[in-house]
Amino acid sequence: MAFTPLNALNSFLAVARRRSFAAAARHLGVSASALSQSVRQLEARLGVTLLTRTSRNVALTDAGQRLLEQAGAAVDQALESLRTVSARPGEVTGRVRLSVPSPAVTLVVARLLPRFIERYPGVEVEVQVENRFVNVVAEGLDAGIRLSEAIERDMVQVRLTRPGRFVVAGAPSYLARRGTPGEPRDLLQHDCLCIRSSLAGARYAWELERGRKSWRVPVQGTVTTNDPELMRLLAVAGVGLLYAFEPQIADDLRRGSLRLVLEPYAAAVPGFFLYFPSRAQVSPAFRAFVDVARELAGHAAPRAR
Repeated sequence: MAFTPLNALNSFLAVARRRSFAAAARHLGVSASALSQSVRQLEARLGVTLLTRTSRNVALTDAGQRLLEQAGAAVDQALESLRTVSARPGEVTGRVRLSVPSPAVTLVVARLLPRFIERYPGVEVEVQVENRFVNVVAEGLDAGIRLSEAIERDMVQVRLTRPGRFVVAGAPSYLARRGTPGEPRDLLQHDCLCIRSSLAGARYAWELERGRKSWRVPVQGTVTTNDPELMRLLAVAGVGLLYAFEPQIADDLRRGSLRLVLEPYAAAVPGFFLYFPSRAQVSPAFRAFVDVARELAGHAAPRAR
C-alpha cells in the first residue's frame, strides 16, 4: 500500500470506525499489516498518536477522536463524489449507511427499503442493527433511527411512525399461574424478562406513568437479554412478563397470545424518527432516501430540536 496522506487518512478512518485492524482490512481489501503500517506512517507524519493498540483492542486517543470527527465527513463526501461522477444524468447512485435499533427493523426498515430500492436501484444501503445509541457523525453513518427522546438536540428529525406506548404484557398461561399485577410495585413480585442496558450494562428499570406521576421499577427475572424478539417469544411461551413498544407485539395482542397488563400505566413515546446532522452536506442518495422515508410516513416534515 503506497503511502499518501489521503490513503493513510482513509485507512485510519476505517480502523477508527470499526475499532479493529482486521475488520478494517477486510473492508478495504488489504492486509492488516499493510493497514497498520499506513496508520503508523500517518501518525509519524502528524507527530501524534492516533490509536492505542493492545493485543485485543483498538482505542482512539484524543487526537484520533478529533481527526475522526473533523475529517470523517469530508472524506466520505469526497468518496461519494467519486462514486457518483460516472452516473448518467438524472441517475441517483451512491451509498446510504444507517444505524437502527432492532424494534425499528420490522416496524420501519422492512417497509421502507423495498420501495426505496425499487425507485433507486443504483444506491447501496448498509443497515447496522444495534440497540445502543450511535454517534452517526463519529461512526461515518448518514443517519440513525431512534425514539426521539434519545436523539441529540442538534439533529434534524424526520418522523417515521406515529406516537406509541411502552406496555407490559403477559401470556394467558403466565397470568393464570402467577396472577395479574394491579399497580407498578406489583411487578417486583413477578418474573419479568429483563432488559440489559447497552449504555451502563445494568438491567433497565421499566418506566411506567399515569398522569403526572411516573415509576422506574427495578424488575427481576431469570432471563436478561437485549434482544426484543427473544423477549417476545419467551413472553408468548409464558416464561415471564414483557415490557415492549406496543406495535412490536400488536399481532400477539390480536391473537390473544399476549394480554396487556397495567395498561393505565403505559408510558407514551413520540415514536421513531430518522435523525441526521443539521450541518451535514447531504448526498443525492441520502436526500432521495429522506424523501422516500417522509413519503412513506405520510409526508411528515422534519423537525429540528
